[in-house]
Amino acid sequence: MSELFRGGAAAAPLAARMAPRSLDEFAGQAALLGPGKLLRRLVESGRFASALFFGPPGCGKTALARHIAERSNADVVELNAVTAGVADIRRTVEQARYSLTLGRRTLLLVDEIHHFNKTQQDALLPSVERGDVLLIGLTTENPGFYVNAALRSRVTAFEFQPLGEEDLGKILDAALSNAERGVAALKVVLASEARAHLLRQSAGDGRRLLNALELAALTTAPDAAGTRCMSLAVAEESIQKRQIRYDKRSDDHYDHISAYIKSLRGSDPDAALYWMAKMLEAGEDPRFIARRLLVAASEDVGNADFRALLVAEAAFRACEMLGLPEARIPLAQATTFVALAPKSNAAYLAVDKALNEVRTGPSREVPLHLRDANMDAKTRGHGQGYKYPHDFPGHWTPQDYMPDPVRFYEPSDQGDEKRLAERLNSLRRNP
Repeated sequence: MSELFRGGAAAAPLAARMAPRSLDEFAGQAALLGPGKLLRRLVESGRFASALFFGPPGCGKTALARHIAERSNADVVELNAVTAGVADIRRTVEQARYSLTLGRRTLLLVDEIHHFNKTQQDALLPSVERGDVLLIGLTTENPGFYVNAALRSRVTAFEFQPLGEEDLGKILDAALSNAERGVAALKVVLASEARAHLLRQSAGDGRRLLNALELAALTTAPDAAGTRCMSLAVAEESIQKRQIRYDKRSDDHYDHISAYIKSLRGSDPDAALYWMAKMLEAGEDPRFIARRLLVAASEDVGNADFRALLVAEAAFRACEMLGLPEARIPLAQATTFVALAPKSNAAYLAVDKALNEVRTGPSREVPLHLRDANMDAKTRGHGQGYKYPHDFPGHWTPQDYMPDPVRFYEPSDQGDEKRLAERLNSLRRNP
């Protein structure tokens, strides 16, 4: 019988067969499962409390939850939040309360818990709080966005990280060498280029890696010696395009734009281009990136190079006119310009100081000589005593423009702002 149609336990996908059977078999997550770490101590002690596991796909959340279920003496119920409703939750918690009267606890595994709405989450609250059920919620999203505060306060949240290439390599080697659960019986031999490609394109997802390995192994014909040689071409076909973890509704959205802005501020055009390209490849609206670029041009470049704002605005207009894929070009031009421009946040700091003065400082009224003189010049004295600067040498003359003056703008010595600083200091020195 073909390996594609094997029956029994061997018919399970390779990723399921290679699920860790002990904590020592887990790859990665050393911050959670390393010796002496809280999560490991909870699992090993058998005194596990309700928890949320959140992190990217294929990093071990489900595998650990099922390992905990196997170690427990509890009744295990699995729900998927995509298909389960309030009735399913209530039925589960009622059964759990009945089981408690018989001396048995219930472990409830909820996959994709971020899909539960507020009503569904609220239906879990009393049972979790009383301890009728032991809850393990699994999600790829930050629970701060999708799990309400009441439920979060009753559980411990553990964040799982994407697997590194070293961790993925351990998973790959284990599958290649395991005859019982892996693909050792198929005598798979990986070319070094194929191995590197699989590890790189898995992007921290162990399940994706094992799925690609299994597909390649089952579809590669053995040679005369029974060996299945996996070339780079086979690896490329098996894993195909890398999946980019990026959700415009989650913290991925904010994390990536934050990295982009900080790379611009740090004058690293290569890093800024990478984060921009990743967002575009994941389907981000180019106008969102262009709007943040406008902010960076003023906040971080400011008067050190006044052209930065002009270039950023032109890129924004070009994005509106062109759309993708052409919009990537003016975005790249503006990104590199802003990244390499001299930096000054003096104007940004100045306006915040001015706003703080308005909110907390003494209330100031507009002096009479600065008020509009079109209607009340004679009867109320508006505009009287105002000195028109263009009537004086250098088109400037000392004059009070603000009662109890406060300095807000302190220009830097960067780029064009150095010239502005010299002029401002000259004016301030004039009595």
